[in-house]
Amino acid sequence: MRPLACGCLLVVLSLFSYHPGLAQSSPRKLKTRVEPQYPELAKRNNITGTARLEVLVAADGHVKDVKVLGGSPVLVQAAVTAVTKWKYEPAAEESSIVIKFEFN
Repeated sequence: MRPLACGCLLVVLSLFSYHPGLAQSSPRKLKTRVEPQYPELAKRNNITGTARLEVLVAADGHVKDVKVLGGSPVLVQAAVTAVTKWKYEPAAEESSIVIKFEFN
């Protein structure tokens, strides 16, 4: 686990093929990562916690969809804003990654 500049920790929970029953042999490599900004509202109100997202990555490597799995709405929005700018290496098919951000 690697601390991020925003005071949050990024944890990739699992990686699996988007198509049920088809396991992906190797994880998709992240080429471009934008760090989430710790929201000013969260700082002022001492809001800490997690944001869990399921990210659908298209075959060409761009983030196609983000599904919120849980977390404080303020923290989730910061995580979604950052993740939508991420870029992965291309692959043969779409894949889904569950990501957990810990803001503290």
